Amino acid sequence: MTAPWSPASWRSKPARQLPSYPDPAALAAVEERVRRFPPLVFAGEARRLKAALAAAAEGRAFVLQGGDCAEAFSDMSANTIRDTFRVLLQMAVVLTYGGAVPVVKMGRMAGQFAKPRSSDTETIDGVTLPSYRGDIINGPEFTPEARTPDPRRMEQGYFHSASTLNLLRAFAQGGYADLHEVHRWNLSFVAQSPAAARYQDLASRIDETLAFMAACGMTSETTPQIRETDFYISHEALLLPYEEALTRIDSTSGDWYACSAHLLWIGDRTRQVDGAHVEFLRGVKNPIGLKCGPSLEADELLRLCDVLNPQNEPGRLTLIARMGADTLEAKLPPLVRAIKREGRKVVWLTDPMHGNTVKAANGYKTRSFDAILSEVRQFFDVHEAEGTWAGGVHVEMTGQDVTECLGGARTVTEASLASRYHTFCDPRLNAEQSLELAFLVAAELKERRAPADRQRVAAQ
Repeated sequence: MTAPWSPASWRSKPARQLPSYPDPAALAAVEERVRRFPPLVFAGEARRLKAALAAAAEGRAFVLQGGDCAEAFSDMSANTIRDTFRVLLQMAVVLTYGGAVPVVKMGRMAGQFAKPRSSDTETIDGVTLPSYRGDIINGPEFTPEARTPDPRRMEQGYFHSASTLNLLRAFAQGGYADLHEVHRWNLSFVAQSPAAARYQDLASRIDETLAFMAACGMTSETTPQIRETDFYISHEALLLPYEEALTRIDSTSGDWYACSAHLLWIGDRTRQVDGAHVEFLRGVKNPIGLKCGPSLEADELLRLCDVLNPQNEPGRLTLIARMGADTLEAKLPPLVRAIKREGRKVVWLTDPMHGNTVKAANGYKTRSFDAILSEVRQFFDVHEAEGTWAGGVHVEMTGQDVTECLGGARTVTEASLASRYHTFCDPRLNAEQSLELAFLVAAELKERRAPADRQRVAAQ
């Protein structure tokens, strides 16, 4: 029988990747204060996202999830948030128009403040300090003061999330996402790229379509879908004391919801079936994600599905494959086959970022854009071969003009990495590379859907 669940039942399970706070009393005091804060998201919004993901699980929608590797308190401004949001809008327009499929838009935003690390400590010049685990836990500066986990940062994380989410809601619902604005979404530093030229051509075709629709009486005033969009937030549920403190009972259904984000995911390092992170997320009613790395075996994945989605509810569980371009063809098919064989209703996403991280000769952590594209293509190939739906992409990206990932149409080289390498953790695609990736994915969607569409027409 399944053991009873409560928001605190994770505390009886083995927990990985949690910080060691030096003052338990201070931690408890912060947790109590956060428990009294209003929820950041609402149960009805999470249910709406679950319904959208259920459509993706059935091949009737595609998911775009993107944003920072780790948000930094010091880097949060209206311009930074706006630029990332509008690149995601651009990508979604490319995917919707090119792939002829609704796109579910989710940001790694308004809460992606904690990061797992391969080591608990870091040593520089003979000095060993705790590893940087994200701004909600400690600071990136290599000093004892900054690296000591501080529970008060959870309160900072909450208020940064609230202000970011407030702006995202305004952008999504207040007219900024109006399809009549597609030309204005372009960023100046992308203007000379080949991807920008393709985007402007697509924007012109959308303008023609909107003009025709207006002639038929469908305008921004009469058709809300033209003027606004649904946009959801997500992050890794890593810092469990914070997640527990923001878990609330929904007054409508009586169910527990994690109210720090619409969707939370379990990382590849914390997906133990009997672990604390799986225990926490099995009990909340939000849609949840699970990162699937190359070490995950099919039988373990099915056990995780049993725990996390025992009712086999469409839209509840999203599987995010992060294999690496060199291993995906060998590691992903057995997982896809097992899920299909057992009739599990899941959304499959590809995370082509985390398995392709390398260190350049000059010491910078980076990723090859070619490897990222290769993993995306392989992801589509595997699902086509298995007769399943490639449901979406999950990428680390930014709207800023950074040089962190090698390659792209206007090639970022190892020599140019240092010019605008701004990430606090992992390398991100810049706006130009993100748009280039969107065109590739749209082409894959169009190509893969065409045979199915022809078969459906022939059957009719």
